[in-house]
Amino acid sequence: MKVAVYPGSFDPITYGHLDIIERGKKVFDKIIVAVLVNSSKDPLFSVEERTEMIREATRHLSNVEVDSFNGLLVDYLKKRNPHAILRGLRAISDFEYELQIASINRKLNDKVETFFLMTSNEHSFISSSMVKEVARYGADVKDLVPGTVEKALRKKFSENFAR
Repeated sequence: MKVAVYPGSFDPITYGHLDIIERGKKVFDKIIVAVLVNSSKDPLFSVEERTEMIREATRHLSNVEVDSFNGLLVDYLKKRNPHAILRGLRAISDFEYELQIASINRKLNDKVETFFLMTSNEHSFISSSMVKEVARYGADVKDLVPGTVEKALRKKFSENFAR
């Protein structure tokens, strides 16, 4: 069974992330969506909230597991022993950053390859940061995130949606 880990903060998960997961399932038998616990960031949603939103958004997909990890991805990979790291690219601006991450991961663990998938064109402009910014001001995000995520954003930013 070919297993890929799809790591990220997923704060929150978007249709762009789901696009990568669904298309990654065509290449890999199992995808582990690994939510990063990053103490240097101040996420909008807790790790528990993020993992639950991802579970709900991927419920219809077989062989998708949702997990979380703290620390270096390479240490997590040693515990899970996947065949690959799956990463999504939206635009050329993502490539330089992702190349650096893939290079350091390869230096630290040369047994796991990184596979990049380009996000589908209709999702290439979506980022979690942009979704949060749009939602913060009460704009409609239903075309950017699943319904459960939209509801969670409304709850977080309820004072702005009440206008």
